[in-house]
Amino acid sequence: MENYKSGFIAIVGRPNAGKSTLLNALMKEKIAIMTDTPNTTRNNIAGILTKDDVQYVFVDTPGIHKPQQQLGRVLNKNAYTAMEDCDVIAWIVDITQRFGPGDEFILNRIKSLRKPVLLLVNKIDRFSKEKMIQALMAWQQKYDFDEIIPLSAKDQENLDEVLATIKNYLPDGPAMYPDEMKTDHDENFRICEVIREKILNKTEEEIPHSIAVVLEKKEIRDGKAFINALVIVDRDSQKGILIGKQGSMIKEIRIASQRELSKMLGMRIDLELYVRVEKNWRNKEQKIREFGLDELNEGTR
Repeated sequence: MENYKSGFIAIVGRPNAGKSTLLNALMKEKIAIMTDTPNTTRNNIAGILTKDDVQYVFVDTPGIHKPQQQLGRVLNKNAYTAMEDCDVIAWIVDITQRFGPGDEFILNRIKSLRKPVLLLVNKIDRFSKEKMIQALMAWQQKYDFDEIIPLSAKDQENLDEVLATIKNYLPDGPAMYPDEMKTDHDENFRICEVIREKILNKTEEEIPHSIAVVLEKKEIRDGKAFINALVIVDRDSQKGILIGKQGSMIKEIRIASQRELSKMLGMRIDLELYVRVEKNWRNKEQKIREFGLDELNEGTR
């Protein structure tokens, strides 16, 4: 039998390139939350895919962007750490977007790391074959990538090719996680992320970037989970929007969250949501840490 392989693959890219969609498609289950809001992913989230002869540890990272606040700088730092610690960089780009300053930024980072880099060109379902070939050729001029793979994360097209190619670049070595483990984040983290996803999907514009979700209580009694979560916003006006007219918005969020959490935990859920204003928390390092967003100070890998 050939040697067992295992390693870390950092999935990097600009906001909204399809990183979380790709991770979930490769894992064939929902590991990372997905919304149309840029910068949905804030933490480095590992999806662990174990096969007979290989263990892939995919690390979904925050979209690399020009930061406006301290939180943005922390998110970029989370992504850079994943790039530095990984065995293979999987840079995912949206074929419908032109090469821009954000890509230049990522490319310069990649050049300094000297690691195998696979360019995953996503959303090919949106282009004709001719246009796709032109776009691939344009990307080829930018850097001497180890491999360029066109794919559609949404339609799960060409994912077997992605896995087979990544495997070629992983080092020989034993599995790093138990076979049954699918992610490195615990249940409490995943509960908060589900709630945050529902908020992002139901609220518009500036609210998504200014919220954090903190789990206050989780108790299981008589086959039912009682969960209290705190939603942090950074302005009074956002609290009003989030609660909605006569509590209508927060009720919608609570019901949608309960539905998904019930599936995830396999039991009935009683969820209580509270909203608190923490003015300008995205610029306060202590708050960013407190809300579990600064991975480097959390003692993770």
